[in-house]
Amino acid sequence: MRILITGSNGLLGQKITDLCMQKSISFLATSKGDNRYSKISDAEYRPMDIAIREEIESVVAEFKPTVIINTAAITNVDYCEDHKELCDLINVEAVRNLLHVAEKNNIHLIHLSTDFVFDGEKGPYKETDERNPLSYYGLSKVKSEDLLLNSAYKNWAIVRTIIVFGIAENMSRSNIVLWAKSALEEGQPMTIVDDQFRAPTFAEDLAWACVRIGELNARGIYHISGPDTFSIIELVQKVADYWGLDKSTLKTVSSSSLNQAAKRPPKTGFILDKARMDLGYDPGTFEESLDKLSSQLKKN
Repeated sequence: MRILITGSNGLLGQKITDLCMQKSISFLATSKGDNRYSKISDAEYRPMDIAIREEIESVVAEFKPTVIINTAAITNVDYCEDHKELCDLINVEAVRNLLHVAEKNNIHLIHLSTDFVFDGEKGPYKETDERNPLSYYGLSKVKSEDLLLNSAYKNWAIVRTIIVFGIAENMSRSNIVLWAKSALEEGQPMTIVDDQFRAPTFAEDLAWACVRIGELNARGIYHISGPDTFSIIELVQKVADYWGLDKSTLKTVSSSSLNQAAKRPPKTGFILDKARMDLGYDPGTFEESLDKLSSQLKKN
């Protein structure tokens, strides 16, 4: 197996890179621009803009991957609502490029998607549940999924996931656990929604599932998340409790009062039965994941 990773500078991309190193899997890391992950050597990295098909074709011709794991995307939900053309370019048209090159070279394409393809009225969700996105970000991911679902080429997998957390080098964006920990430590006033429910996903668990899908040449849609679903305020409270931080700065608010550009689904969460059965996926609880994260933070 030879894995081409897109979005390798991101949190998930770095974790997939780490796992490839641990398992001695041949890989090539790619992102738009320069490499920002110190563990990757110059020989293991190529700059690649997935919005430019010729760049993908050139890198694929050089590396000859058997698997592409596409972690690259614009995931800022409100940004996507205000920048629809750019959102479509990266989240949809770039996936069209990857699918074209994968089909041309018989490569197993593993594409990352999101719980935001659902409207949040009937969570937790299984893979076959009807999609009904509330935001343009969610719609862009539905469009990208449909490229694969409607293709005559069937050597692909879609991996839907939910708010991913963990630590990585030179991250362009933080994630909810690290943000909450930092704000609580600084005693910042925090206003958190109490009417949105999610199953936070430890980045290492998601990376394991992506690589496992490649190893098994598994196809179709897989739901990959943490096993625990709770409200965003509960999530932040659990972060506070784990690190023994003061919760008195926390205030709750309803989603409707925030005036966010994009609407969020009220309750998602995933039914993980298919991933458990097909892949042997066995994610740790939220607290077990915080144990691992805490150890990583101490090392850093």
